[in-house]
Amino acid sequence: MDEYRAEAFVNRDEPVPVLAFSGTTGSPSPDPESKRSRLRESISNSKLKEKLQDGASSRSETGFSLQDRLLTKLLQQVIPTENIEEVLNLPPDKRSSKYIGRPGFSLPLMTNNFRRFNSRIGIVFVFQNRLIRLLTWRNPIHTLSLLAVCTFVCLDPYLLAVLPLAAALLFVMVPAYLVRYPAPPSTISQTSYSLNGPPLAPARTIKPAGEMSKDFFRNMRDLQNSMDDFSTVHDGVLKIITPPTNFSNEALSSTIFLFLFVSSCTLFIASHLLPWRMMSLFFCWASITLGHPSVQQFVLNNRESHLRPHERKAQSWLDNWIARDIVLDEPPETREVEIFELQRRKGGQKGEWESWIFSPNPYDPLSPQRIAGERPKGTRFFEDVCAPKGWEWGDKKWVLDLGSREWVDERMMQGVEIEVEGERWVTDLVSEDEASSTPKKGKKISPGWEEGNGQGASGMWRRRRWIRMVRRKGVSSITEQNG
Repeated sequence: MDEYRAEAFVNRDEPVPVLAFSGTTGSPSPDPESKRSRLRESISNSKLKEKLQDGASSRSETGFSLQDRLLTKLLQQVIPTENIEEVLNLPPDKRSSKYIGRPGFSLPLMTNNFRRFNSRIGIVFVFQNRLIRLLTWRNPIHTLSLLAVCTFVCLDPYLLAVLPLAAALLFVMVPAYLVRYPAPPSTISQTSYSLNGPPLAPARTIKPAGEMSKDFFRNMRDLQNSMDDFSTVHDGVLKIITPPTNFSNEALSSTIFLFLFVSSCTLFIASHLLPWRMMSLFFCWASITLGHPSVQQFVLNNRESHLRPHERKAQSWLDNWIARDIVLDEPPETREVEIFELQRRKGGQKGEWESWIFSPNPYDPLSPQRIAGERPKGTRFFEDVCAPKGWEWGDKKWVLDLGSREWVDERMMQGVEIEVEGERWVTDLVSEDEASSTPKKGKKISPGWEEGNGQGASGMWRRRRWIRMVRRKGVSSITEQNG
């Protein structure tokens, strides 16, 4: 007699059902153009090249066939070696195998892993199929037993610690013992069948399903249906949750945010006062009861006559509350922006000032650009100054900032002369070394200058500040501008 008897966990009952939502198509077939574009986006040359190289290096020690290795080498030669990320100066992809110690993408490795996965996934489908049969009242005795267990757990949550141990006893240990010591045949009387002695059957072990067996194709069938179920549930959940929560309807999303915030604060304070056991018991019984076919048919038959009026009434109350209490017509955010008009002296100390540039920085003597010997950056004409990205002009023209001393003090600028009247120019002062090397001619320096050493002269640069209001753009105006 063999010591072990190997079997595979496979769902040999009815196939796992495929979910379907009303108003949605299960797997819409895209048009050829969009399909090709998505394929081009998903198979980036540089990324696929990188993944294939990583996959080849990571499995060099594994026992793949020569055909698999030749296929990988062929793909590596077909895909160009140019690295698009380096050419375009893009940031590195942190999901790359360079940063993760896992094998890269490989078609042979993918195929081998799928075969191994499909031959071992049967136990999941067995559990899924039995759970569906349990919740849909296929065997009422089993479902009522589940309700009894849920009732005990809801009324005494400490029994949750017993569930894993009881499940291991009932679904692992007892079936394994019954395989070794099977029940007597029905043709033999209980009195003549001895329960003593050695085991009557070999122990059962779990093995993967054979690749060409019916169990393997049953797993593929259930895997295919499960993928469709996941896609359907994913799209259905997004269709329900996304519109109210992505602020496309700002009033509704603001209402949901308000309700969630108030509920969180309330539960934080008063959650210990709620009857959680009775609430869990009610939810458990309601959920399992709704799985009964007769209850589902009753709910569907009475939905239009009983549920629809209440739904419309609740929706009307919510719309009226939103229209009355949610105020979103606030003015857009406004801010003040600045630009500095720079002028440069032409022809030395006695030369005339000429307009040079409009810069976002004052280009004062101690600015980093000035110290580094760089030229000021900006635009030559006032009309070329644009509002910041995502903003638009809030008034019609620029206004000269008459508080020249204030913005100089805010920036702690030194070595400059400030005009508190007139055109409000802030002019550079020549340093002490430069002033000593230059002969002093003409009129004396006025005592109102902020030069700090009593004998300064005007330098080669001067600037004044212009201000203008901007307001933030709405999403509609941004879309129209981009379009």
